[in-house]
Amino acid sequence: MKKKTTQQLSLATRAIHGKQLFAFRGPVATPIYQTSTYRFETSDDAIRYAKGDPSVYVYSRYHNPTVHDVEEKLACMMNGEAAALFASGMAAITTAILAVTKAGDNIISTPALYGGTYRWMRDELPKQNIGVHFINPNHLEEIVQIADERTRIVYVETPTNPTLTIIDIAEVIRQTKKAEKKLSHPLLTMIDNTFATILNQDPFELGIDVITESATKYLGGHTDILAGVVVGREEYIKKVRVLGKYHGGCADPFAAYLLIRSLKTFELRVQRQNENALTLARALEKNKKVNRVIYPGLPSHPQSNIVKRQMTGFGGMVTIEVKPSKRYSPVEAAVKVCNTLKVAVNAMSLGGVETLVSIPVYSSHVFMSDQELKRHGVTPGMIRISVGVEGIEDLIKDFEQALDTI
Repeated sequence: MKKKTTQQLSLATRAIHGKQLFAFRGPVATPIYQTSTYRFETSDDAIRYAKGDPSVYVYSRYHNPTVHDVEEKLACMMNGEAAALFASGMAAITTAILAVTKAGDNIISTPALYGGTYRWMRDELPKQNIGVHFINPNHLEEIVQIADERTRIVYVETPTNPTLTIIDIAEVIRQTKKAEKKLSHPLLTMIDNTFATILNQDPFELGIDVITESATKYLGGHTDILAGVVVGREEYIKKVRVLGKYHGGCADPFAAYLLIRSLKTFELRVQRQNENALTLARALEKNKKVNRVIYPGLPSHPQSNIVKRQMTGFGGMVTIEVKPSKRYSPVEAAVKVCNTLKVAVNAMSLGGVETLVSIPVYSSHVFMSDQELKRHGVTPGMIRISVGVEGIEDLIKDFEQALDTI
């Protein structure tokens, strides 16, 4: 999928300039086209639109110049042919899947997913008679065993939310290609790359067909927008855009403007978050009140060998499991820590410049049975930490004082 160019620019340059590397008269900052509809010079414009001319702007649910600029830049950043921007990460994920599935089809997925994605697959897809087969990520050969003529998509998320499990992307591709040999049609491989981002993991380079990402998180980076993106081949993205137009999960032009502003500092922010997360993880690994620290950059990570093969950075997410005490149960200890932090913010999101903490059993993985939590690897004493760009010594001291309270 990776699109080769004669001059491969750095990610930082692509995030700032996109493809517009030429002299032209215009504003440096992308304008906000905050309009619902567009004037026609004459009805000839409407006729051109009716005949399929994509350059004619008609209505902002269909297309918008600010949104279009962000889509072009995101596709350029991720080395994809095209991108479609949505009002949220979930709008992007659901539209990406429904664009190529119909009643009677099924998809194959690893079970450790963002809770919203998992619950949508569990509760909503069956209502449309679309099946989901969850496979063991340690036995990816199950893709070959389960895939049949009704299978359309192989969907994975890595690193996973919140356990930071690493799925071997190259092995997913290898097993998917083996499965295709017994089928009469190709399978679409799709990844949620939100936790890693393109800075730390290049799915297209590894053979993935489609990237989905919550742009609310690291791409936006300032906890002030909701957005999602789907990136892939032009032919596929056309289908996604058509369904997005019907379902109405279109991106707002002001959110798109804030996103394109944020992309200019994307590499600076995420690189600092990588550095802070690794340092904080190392410090927490030494704390006696912490049962375990999960971070892809630590040698103790159970899939560190896969991390080295497919990630160029380790990300800004750290998950810890606090030790219970005579006074506090595991989940009570997690609550106490989150309530006592002063620099880190107790809030249910991730990827922003401020450090956020949340308790998965009360946030991303709420409304799941004990069996489902076990399947996802989520325990009551877990705290998910989205590491920001604050001074690292301030963060270390903050977590130390909070852990001392249990």
